Amino acid sequence: MFVLDAHGHPLDPCHPARARRLLAAGRAVVARHTPFVIRLKDRLVADSTLQGVAAGIDPGSKHTGIAVFTDQAASRTGRYAIQLDHRGGRIRDKLTTRSRYRRRRRSANLRYRAPRFNNRTKPQGWLTPSLRHRVDTTMSQVLRLARRAPLTAVYVEKVSFDTHTLSAGRPLEGVEYQRGTLAGYEVREYLLAKWGRACAYCGASDVPLNLDHIHPRGRGGSDRVSNLALACIGCNQAKNATPIEEFLKGRPALLAKILKQAKAPLRDAAAVNATRWALWRALQATGLPVATASGGRTRWNRSRTGAPKSHTLDALHVGHLETVTAWPSKVLVVTATGRGTYARTRTDRYGFPRLRLPRTKQVKGFATGDLVRATIPTGKNTGVHTGRVAVRTTGSFNITTRHGTVQGIGHRHVRLLQRADGYGYTTHPEARHRAAFPPPPEGGGIHAGGI
Repeated sequence: MFVLDAHGHPLDPCHPARARRLLAAGRAVVARHTPFVIRLKDRLVADSTLQGVAAGIDPGSKHTGIAVFTDQAASRTGRYAIQLDHRGGRIRDKLTTRSRYRRRRRSANLRYRAPRFNNRTKPQGWLTPSLRHRVDTTMSQVLRLARRAPLTAVYVEKVSFDTHTLSAGRPLEGVEYQRGTLAGYEVREYLLAKWGRACAYCGASDVPLNLDHIHPRGRGGSDRVSNLALACIGCNQAKNATPIEEFLKGRPALLAKILKQAKAPLRDAAAVNATRWALWRALQATGLPVATASGGRTRWNRSRTGAPKSHTLDALHVGHLETVTAWPSKVLVVTATGRGTYARTRTDRYGFPRLRLPRTKQVKGFATGDLVRATIPTGKNTGVHTGRVAVRTTGSFNITTRHGTVQGIGHRHVRLLQRADGYGYTTHPEARHRAAFPPPPEGGGIHAGGI
């Protein structure tokens, strides 16, 4: 749990059991409900010895993992884990819809609307709103952590994989794949992201995966990443040196899908790579020491510590480390929900307004997205319901809990726990299964049979 001193300055995090004892003894009060933060009444930073914590960040297109840990002599102990769920895809879809509405209105038989984008310029380093959102929300969580815990350093993945290793100008083979501790890990990380960590032929995901040449090397296939796919042991042995057209002659749809996927660009990987530098520069502007690493090194660290694959455990393994002693059993899932909309109307399918929305967002002192607790004494919704509220001007609210949505709750039974801050909060257990990709043999070379 996060702990603040009497003046609101961060102290070292403590165990939940200790936080409960401090609250029961009256030495602390609840400063924030989610994530849970307590404030001590009788302690100041000047009277305390701070050990400090570090933060690891594993940037992603849809999810970003953030881990808070203590780091002593390259031995890490995880203290807190956050999975940040982005809404960049929804932002992109909404902007696309808006663009289509405007284009249709300009081309329809309506009054002339001059295009407004011809006189606009973009500053250097400009990112699209869907990409800028990923940087801003990640920085928001880091700055909030800095206000709740004594951060001493930040570790972040600056690149997902080494582009030199993935050079399309020539195939890398032989001794080039056998040099260095991280040899071959960058290629594996790329392929895991490209093929969704599943067998390309049967779709199995919770099994060991090998590298398979789509066009066999014995028939002229190369070692380029565009000719590599993931295959389980059974499919890899069954295919062997058989041409893929012959191996999948009875499944033409799957054949077309694999050949298309082999040439398809990585949209999510491109989005991540486009924002990593902006995130790194924003982190450096905070004044905290920032250390960078690659995704290949992160996976290599996990293979040595035996940790399963998850966004938060990736964040815990970013950068240089020797061992990981422990990690949290639960992950706080922070979902970016936004703070509402500026639009005062809803549109029909042609983009024209069909109804108007109220200009005031608060009803009876509550706003949509607030964290509330409703205690219903009687009726079909009898019980205690804790979750996010959706307000109605009638005073009859809906509350979305982890078990579903409860409708028609009167505002008199609702008590505010925390104001909406643009995020939704849930928890889930940390991953326990082992990663689907086995560690490579000595030397790290790639061959037709696997890794």
